[in-house]
Amino acid sequence: MDYAATLDYLYNRLPLFSKQGASAYKKDLHNIIALEEINGNNYRRFKTIHVAGTNGKGSTSHMLAAILQEAGYKTGLYTSPHLHDFRERIRINGAMIPEAFVVDFTAAMQEPIEQIEPSFFELTVSMAFAWFAEQQIDIAVIETGLGGRLDSTNIIEPELSVITNIGMDHMNILGDSLAAIASEKAGIIKGGVPVVIGEWLPETQPVFEQKANAAAAALHYAPAEFAIIEWQSDDELLQVTVQQKHREDAQQYKLDLPGVYQLKNLLTVLCAVRQLRQMGWQITEKAVHNGLAHTKKLTGLHGRWEQIASSPKTVLDVGHNEDGIKAIVRQLELETFEHLHIVIGMVKDKDISTVLSLLPKAATYYFTRAQIPRALPVADLQAQAAAAGLTGNPFDTVNEALLAARQAAAPDDLVLVCGSVFIVGELTRRVAPDG
Repeated sequence: MDYAATLDYLYNRLPLFSKQGASAYKKDLHNIIALEEINGNNYRRFKTIHVAGTNGKGSTSHMLAAILQEAGYKTGLYTSPHLHDFRERIRINGAMIPEAFVVDFTAAMQEPIEQIEPSFFELTVSMAFAWFAEQQIDIAVIETGLGGRLDSTNIIEPELSVITNIGMDHMNILGDSLAAIASEKAGIIKGGVPVVIGEWLPETQPVFEQKANAAAAALHYAPAEFAIIEWQSDDELLQVTVQQKHREDAQQYKLDLPGVYQLKNLLTVLCAVRQLRQMGWQITEKAVHNGLAHTKKLTGLHGRWEQIASSPKTVLDVGHNEDGIKAIVRQLELETFEHLHIVIGMVKDKDISTVLSLLPKAATYYFTRAQIPRALPVADLQAQAAAAGLTGNPFDTVNEALLAARQAAAPDDLVLVCGSVFIVGELTRRVAPDG
C-alpha cells in the first residue's frame, strides 16, 4: 500500500473513536501490551512525561515539548486527534512522522492487527513508540486520548505525570460525576512519580490526594506554587508576569497562544518544568521563554484561539465541552467587536444542551456538521439551539458556513468557529481571503 491506501486502511479497518464514539474505546490495556510485546516494548526505550485532563492537555503538552526542544533535548510529542494531517499526532522536535514510516509500520503489523483487533488509537500509540525508539529520542511528551487509567498510553512509566483539570466530558465512558472522572484521570499516577495538578475542585482534590498517597507520589498543585501577577493579550501574544511562591522576583513570559485560558496552562507548565529541573533535566530560563514564545512554530499547534483572518477578524477554537465553551465565552468578553457570528457544529455524545445554554444569544449562528458519522445532524443542532434561544441558518459543510459568515459580517465584526475539533479540522483556510 502507498500512504493514501495505508491511511484508508487504518481509518476503515480499525475502530476509530472520532467516527464511532464509545464503541471504539477499548477499556483495558491488553491490546497495547500485546502490540508492544510484538514490537519489542519500545515504550521502555525513552523517557516520558504523561499528560491527562479534560481541557488544556493539548496546549500543555505542546508547550512542554517546545520548552524541552529549546533546552536541547530530542523531544517526541504524541497527541490526538489531529486537525488536518494524521501525522500531526506523532512528532519529533516538531517534525511529523514520515509517511514512509507510517506505511512500513502498518504493513509490518498486518498479521498482529488481524490477531489482536486493536483500535485505531491503540495502533497509533504503538506506532508513535516505535518511531520514537528508532529515532533515539531523549524524552517524549505523551498526551492521553481520554481518561487515563485505561488509556492505551498508560503503559508508560513516566518521569512526571501532569493532570491539567477535571470537567464534565465523556461521561458515558468516564463516569457521571467530577469525582468519578477525576479517578479515571488520576489513573496515570504511578508509584513514586511526581504529579502536577493544574486545577482542582472540592470534588476532585480528595481523589488526587488518595491516589497520590497510595502511590507514594509527590503531589504539586501548580496554583499553590506559582501565581499570575498581571497579564495582557492581543491578537497574537499573551504577555504574563508570573511569580513563584516564596520568591521576591518575577518572570515575564510571552506566549504565542493568545487565549486567556492559557494562563492556567502556563502555571501547570511552569510547575512541571520546576519538577523536571529538580530531577536533573537541564532546562534554562531562556529555553522556557523561547519555548513559550514559539510553541506554535516549534510544535505545529493550531486551533487554540487562532486568528486566521482579519476584517472581519476570524478565529478558530477547538473548544467543545462545557469547560471549553466557558473559556471561549470568557475570551469573548475581552474582545472588541460590533457583532458576533458563530460557526458551530458538535458531535452526538457531548452535553449539547449545556454547551448551547452557555453561548451568547445575541450572536448570529451558522449551524453545520463535520463529515463523520459521530457528528450531530445539522437539523438536530439547529432545533436544540432554537430551544436555547440561539438563531441562525443551517449549512452542509463548515467551509460553506464560514464563507457565509464572513460574507455577512461587517469589517469590525468577529467570526468564531468552534464546537468540535473536527469542525476546525475540516476548515479549508482559503475561504478566508486574507488568511
